[in-house]
Amino acid sequence: MIGITTLAAEKARKMMMDNNLSPEANNGIRIGVKSGGCSGLNYVLDIVDSPADNDRVFERNGVKIFCDPRSYLYLNGTEIDFEDSVMGGGFKFNNPNARRSCGCGTSFAV
Repeated sequence: MIGITTLAAEKARKMMMDNNLSPEANNGIRIGVKSGGCSGLNYVLDIVDSPADNDRVFERNGVKIFCDPRSYLYLNGTEIDFEDSVMGGGFKFNNPNARRSCGCGTSFAV
């Protein structure tokens, strides 16, 4: 399962509305991983209008979360949070599968 905090869900819903997407429809956020970054894998988060055919779908705090099967192997148990700060605000990923993360928090290794 992939979770999202209340604050992160509020920010995701606002981003959807800013992009003329309704959180009440089949819109949501897609979370995934791609190769790269200083630790080996980068987190990817996008606002999308629907899940892909093979996505796992979760709904938490009023937000649908979509994740492709390959990324889910690395992200199962992750909680998406949001942090407001001058030096690095934005979505943060609390991933119990990450053995190490880079300082910027956007890259990890398993």
